[in-house]
Amino acid sequence: MNPKTQNHSITSSAHSSLTSSALQGGGNENKFYAIVDCNSFYCSCEKVFRPDLWNKPVVVLSNNDGCIISRSDEAKKLGVGMAGPYFQAKHIIEKNNVHVFSSNYHLYGDMSMRVMDTLRSLVGADNVEVYSVDEAFLNLEKIPFEQIESFAHELRETVESWTGISVSVGVAPSKTLAKIANHMAKKNKKETSCVKLLITEEDMIKALKQTRVDGIWDVGSAYANKLINWGITSAWELRNMPEEWAHANMGGIVGIRLIKELKGEPSIVMKKELEIKKMIATTRMFGRPVTQLSDLKEAIATYTTRAAEKLRRQHCAAKTISVFIVPKEDSHTTYFSHGPTKTAYTSLPSATSFTQDLIKPAVELLDGIFENGRIYKKAGVMLSGLVPDESVQANLFEKEPKGLHRFLMSAIDNVNFSMRDDVVKFCAAGVNKDWKMRQELRSKRHSSRWDELKEVS
Repeated sequence: MNPKTQNHSITSSAHSSLTSSALQGGGNENKFYAIVDCNSFYCSCEKVFRPDLWNKPVVVLSNNDGCIISRSDEAKKLGVGMAGPYFQAKHIIEKNNVHVFSSNYHLYGDMSMRVMDTLRSLVGADNVEVYSVDEAFLNLEKIPFEQIESFAHELRETVESWTGISVSVGVAPSKTLAKIANHMAKKNKKETSCVKLLITEEDMIKALKQTRVDGIWDVGSAYANKLINWGITSAWELRNMPEEWAHANMGGIVGIRLIKELKGEPSIVMKKELEIKKMIATTRMFGRPVTQLSDLKEAIATYTTRAAEKLRRQHCAAKTISVFIVPKEDSHTTYFSHGPTKTAYTSLPSATSFTQDLIKPAVELLDGIFENGRIYKKAGVMLSGLVPDESVQANLFEKEPKGLHRFLMSAIDNVNFSMRDDVVKFCAAGVNKDWKMRQELRSKRHSSRWDELKEVS
C-alpha cells in the first residue's frame, strides 16, 4: 500500500457497509460519473513488487527499450521527459539513480484486470466502462448525493489497498467534466488526496476557467489551435458559446455534445465493454535490424500464431488476413526513421481460426512484398472479417474434419497457457528468434508465471 498520508480513511467493515448502503440508497436526483485513473500506471505496477522503490524515481521504457512511456512523480521532478528517446535522458537517469524497467505487459495486463475487477465489485459490472488499460468510467447514479464524496475516497483507498496501485478519482455530472476533475486531482495530489469533485455549479465554473481548451478531453491539438485563433482559450469560454455556433464550427452534433458536457449535461453515454473485436492485430518492433527473408517469415509466423490464439479466445474465425512490414528509410538514416509500410492481404477460402491455415497465406503474402537489400524494423499481422466460429460451414471435401482441428488447437492453447513461453509451437515460427524485441531490463512476471513468483524471506 502506498505509504502516503490518507484522509477520509475507511476501515474494512466501514467499506462493506458504505458500499452496501450506497448501492441500495435509491440513487441521485442528478446523475454523476467518476473516472478512476491509475497514477503512473506502469511505474506503479513495478513498485507493487518492489516496495524499496516507494518515493524513488522510476521510468518504464517502450518496446525495444526505445522511449520513455511512464514516469513516476519523482522522475518527473528530476526533469525526465515523456515519450522521448531513452538515450537522450540517460544522463539525467544515471546521475540521479533513476530505476529503469523494460515494458512488462504480462504484469501490467494482470494488474489492470485486478484494478478493473475491484471497481466492478464496488459499483457493479454494468456501471463500469473500461476506457483504457489504466482508466475506467463509473456510473454513480445509485450513490446518494450526500455519500458521493466519501464514496469517491473509498474508491481510491480500496483500489490501493486491494491491488497496491495508487489511483486518482474525478467526479462530475458528465464524463468530460469528470476528466477535468481527474486531471486536477492528479495535478495536485497532496491538496486533493487524489480525489476531486465537481458537483456544484461554483466548483464547475472555477475548474472550467482554469482549464485550457487543449486540456479538454477529446479536443486534439489541431482543433485546440483553431479555437485559440478564434479567441476561445478556456473551457469556460467554450462552454458559453451558442450551440448553433458549435454545430456550424465544431463538427455538428459532436460540437453540441461537447458544449452540453461542459455545462454538466451528460451527452456521452457509458459504453458496454466490447466482447467481440472486429479486427485482431499482432505487431512488434524487431530487437535488431532484420534483412533476411527467413527471419521475417519466422516473425510473421509467430505473430500469426499470437493473432490466431486471440481469435480463438473470442470464439471467432477470420475471413481476411493482412501482412505488413516496415523498412528503415534508407541506409543513411537512423534506425528510428522508417520508410513506407508495405502491405498485402488476401481473402481466405473459408473463415478459419486454425493457426496452420493462417500461417501459410501469411508467409505467401510476405513473399510478395519483401524487397531484398532493405533493412526492416517492424512487422505485423491483422485478421479481419471476423465471424462466430460456430457459424463457419464445414467443407464436405476436406480431408480432415474441422472437429479434429479444433481439438488440436484447443490442446495446444491449453498446454501453452498452462506452461507458458510457447512450449508447443509451429516450426515456421522458428526456435532461436534472435530478431525478437529487446527487453533487457524487464522485471519478473510476478503475477502470471509460477517460476517468477515474488519470494518473501
